[in-house]
Amino acid sequence: MQVFHTEWLANPVLVLKKNDTWHMCIDYNSLNKACPKDPFALSRIDQVIDSTAGCELLSFLDAYSGYHQMKLDPNDALKTSFIMPFGAYCYITMSFSLKNADATFQRCMQKCLLKQPSRNIHVYVDDIVVKTKQHLTLLDDLNETFVNLHQY
Repeated sequence: MQVFHTEWLANPVLVLKKNDTWHMCIDYNSLNKACPKDPFALSRIDQVIDSTAGCELLSFLDAYSGYHQMKLDPNDALKTSFIMPFGAYCYITMSFSLKNADATFQRCMQKCLLKQPSRNIHVYVDDIVVKTKQHLTLLDDLNETFVNLHQY
């Protein structure tokens, strides 16, 4: 979204990735220092691994694009403003580099999959492991997960 009269502007840096595509990075260090830390706890990775014991099948889902579906409050979106040669813009969806992005996304994923955690899934930020105790229930477990994600 193009913005006018913002108090905060960051300069983006273009980075060439290994696959020869360009990726825009914005330094939000100053913004992140000004924001209070969201105390929402992330899952402990050792508990995620331990929870898979006894499962016949594991399906791994990456919700990477989900970050870009989390809308920012318009007042907060202005704080993500950056300047380009053709104007000043801001994100209207959550960016990976924001201080509380992981906690916000973890909270959202846990809400989306509220009926499933510990029973047949485990969520770690944007990674989901669907745990199938018996191979015959694999499609049921995946279907339940996709239905819940689609609902949100």
